[in-house]
Amino acid sequence: MMATKLFGGTGVAMITPFQNNGDLDFDRLTIHADRLISQGCGYLVVLGTTAETPTLSADEKEDVLSCVADTCGNRVPIMLGIGGNDTRNVVESIKKVNTGKIEGLLSVSPYYNKPGQEGIYQHYAALAAVSELPLMLYNVPGRTGSNISAETALRLASDFEGTIIGVKEASGDFDQMMKIIAERPEGFLVVSGDDAIALPLIAAGGDGVISVIANAYPSLTSTMAAAALDGSFVKAREIHYALFPMIKAIFKEGNPAGVKAAMEVQGWIENVLRLPLIPASSELQQEIALLNSKLQQISA
Repeated sequence: MMATKLFGGTGVAMITPFQNNGDLDFDRLTIHADRLISQGCGYLVVLGTTAETPTLSADEKEDVLSCVADTCGNRVPIMLGIGGNDTRNVVESIKKVNTGKIEGLLSVSPYYNKPGQEGIYQHYAALAAVSELPLMLYNVPGRTGSNISAETALRLASDFEGTIIGVKEASGDFDQMMKIIAERPEGFLVVSGDDAIALPLIAAGGDGVISVIANAYPSLTSTMAAAALDGSFVKAREIHYALFPMIKAIFKEGNPAGVKAAMEVQGWIENVLRLPLIPASSELQQEIALLNSKLQQISA
């Protein structure tokens, strides 16, 4: 199936639910994955940044993926987050991926090392050389310390067409994103990695969003993205501006503290994070609870 069919629309960067003692909460994870699918989300992104992946052991990561895959039952595609700043290690991890459970990979640009553009290109070229699955670039300079330029993204799209199938863009640079959209090969996806700009990016020709807020509001988010992709911008704008105050709120104290607070207010999870992340402050939780009350009225 074409990548646009697999990974267009709304993907969800899934949170990882924990019990009050800090252990994985597989019952909540099962309920959460099923809820995302039943409320219209097009694909699930497992073990990304929002999942608090750096604090999960190798066994826990495998258990999380198995739980989501079993719950999903092939109803929607699964994209696995797999990245790092040691290219050899990421290559070996990709070689070991269980391709029977997932349909694609999302790989963040190497962080902390701050490679130049040629280093970024060679990193992804090494990943593409061993990947049996479609691979999406993830550009988030605020976390990695370096930017995947439009020129590098386009070079990778052209040189590895069919393997490198898109970019999750969270640079905030619309000039860059529009250059990629304007010059990309046919079928190369440009997906928003930032909920706040999902609508304008789709309007500029983008292909959807990998969303954080959809963890808490899957129906609203998926309806907004679907309407925008269909050209129904009046409806899309109405939902976007209803969600916008909550989008701003959930990122005030970092991700996923805010979205977990929103989900806890709704009764979906315990509000537990693993250090070094901590739950949202009481002031922010109160703000989120008030905004949630307004959104629940819209959702009804």
